[in-house]
Amino acid sequence: MKPYLFRQAFLSPAARPRMGAVRLMTWNVHKGIGGVDRRYAPWRIAAVIRHHDPDIAILQEVADGIPRSHRDRQTELWAAVLGYPYRVFHPDVRLREGQWGNAILSRFPIVRISHINLSFPLKKPRGALCAEVDIRNPAGRHLLNVVGVHLGLAGVERAWQVKRLLASAPLAALGHSSRIILAGDTNDWSGRLSRPRGAFRNAGFSPAHGTHRASPKTFPAWYPVAGLDRFYFSGQIICRSAYRSGFSLARRASDHLPLVVDIDL
Repeated sequence: MKPYLFRQAFLSPAARPRMGAVRLMTWNVHKGIGGVDRRYAPWRIAAVIRHHDPDIAILQEVADGIPRSHRDRQTELWAAVLGYPYRVFHPDVRLREGQWGNAILSRFPIVRISHINLSFPLKKPRGALCAEVDIRNPAGRHLLNVVGVHLGLAGVERAWQVKRLLASAPLAALGHSSRIILAGDTNDWSGRLSRPRGAFRNAGFSPAHGTHRASPKTFPAWYPVAGLDRFYFSGQIICRSAYRSGFSLARRASDHLPLVVDIDL
């Protein structure tokens, strides 16, 4: 374990949701590199996750063996430091040395994993990481399908990716009663995906933060002007609270701010 991850002064947890609720976080961690100081400091990512204390963390731009990120295997590093017994990582971008992609950290068993290739021709490789999570808590036992996404920069690219995502085998195989959480960095500056007639709404998903105009601003972290990061729900899920991180360290840890939701199943 690396000593810079153990700065206990920053590891005070926020209030937990009520018993039986499940807390999730989505965050583009920018490979652990600060958006302002451009300094690689993975302890800041660990501290912010620890502060919000999610049961499931859905992360984008997680590095694995990249020289700029000290060749750390970040999924394993953060899971070990923060005590997440279940984790999964899938690379989308492969470099000469190392790779980066999506990751999911979970306190609950991950019983099934799949990956959806969302790479659009001539654009940066993209993907969605799907995990079926066996939730066991005082409220009962339920299966929750978690889908972490990182969509492209161009509108035509995102439209193609969402259509491919919703038609993919992992999602198409789920019934209407299945509990699904779709979260991540949508790169959706216009908010089109969250509009009443947007692609996700038409597929039965509801945004956690209401319409696109009500979505909390998450980018850039130091002066947020766009709500690029989103949560969408489908199935028997009740969203109790949804908010953007107000933890001051989050503004320096990455170029995005994390979103947190508390749900009942």
